[in-house]
Amino acid sequence: MKRMIQIHDLSFKYGNKEVLSNITMNLEAGKIYGLLGENGAGKTTLLKIIGGLQRPYRGKCTVCDEIPFQRTPSFLSRIYYLPEEIDYIQTDYSALQFADLNAPFYPKFDWDKFKKILEEFDLDANKKLRKLSHGQSKKAAISFAVAANVDLLLLDEPSNGLDIPSKTIFRKIMAEYCLETTCTLISTHQVRDLENLIDPIIILDNRAVLMNESLERISEKLCFLLESSVPSGVLYAEPTLGGYLCVSENRNQRESRVNLEALFNATMQHKTVIHNLFKNA
Repeated sequence: MKRMIQIHDLSFKYGNKEVLSNITMNLEAGKIYGLLGENGAGKTTLLKIIGGLQRPYRGKCTVCDEIPFQRTPSFLSRIYYLPEEIDYIQTDYSALQFADLNAPFYPKFDWDKFKKILEEFDLDANKKLRKLSHGQSKKAAISFAVAANVDLLLLDEPSNGLDIPSKTIFRKIMAEYCLETTCTLISTHQVRDLENLIDPIIILDNRAVLMNESLERISEKLCFLLESSVPSGVLYAEPTLGGYLCVSENRNQRESRVNLEALFNATMQHKTVIHNLFKNA
């Protein structure tokens, strides 16, 4: 797989406060990454650096072999950053008019895909965007972002503001309409919203990357099982119907399905253990 994003020893500060510290990782084309972390962990800041909206304090970030903060036309035509707050789209234009004005900036914009996604969301393409609810505006913004067919798609908390049926449609749209050549990075703290969509998983905490692993590798190293009681030595356990959902080291190579919420909680409670488990593997 082609490396789309290369980050090496990257740090960022707001004044004297360090938000990201010595981050190193590579992200590949053709994958939908989930960027997880508690509020204030630096998820949005990292997206802005990758999108060229912030300059690193130290270190290097390249996207498609370009330096994002230089914001060259060739770079901007290949990426799309959808922020959590979408005031920019709530205009007197309709969704179709908004696309008509902005689509020329994206050489691979697909009008048929855009209209199909609007239909999937059951959105009136001719209604003025400022008259839409927040959730409907979010659907219009997502529709344009996916239809842009960019090489790098950055989505910050895209499921916020969507109702439960719309979240299901959103997952379907991402799985069906994102190009196989696109690198997609989705920041979220609502991991259940993106279950069965994101893979690999990136977990940020305390300015650093605790994890950047595929679900396959996570299931090789960790076991997620329903137990009638909590066994000794588990990393994390939570009560659920029928017993306890437990996360433990997978010493016996047992097969299990990764539970993202339990994974995140286990990682937050045992940061060093989880980090070393994958680092030393």
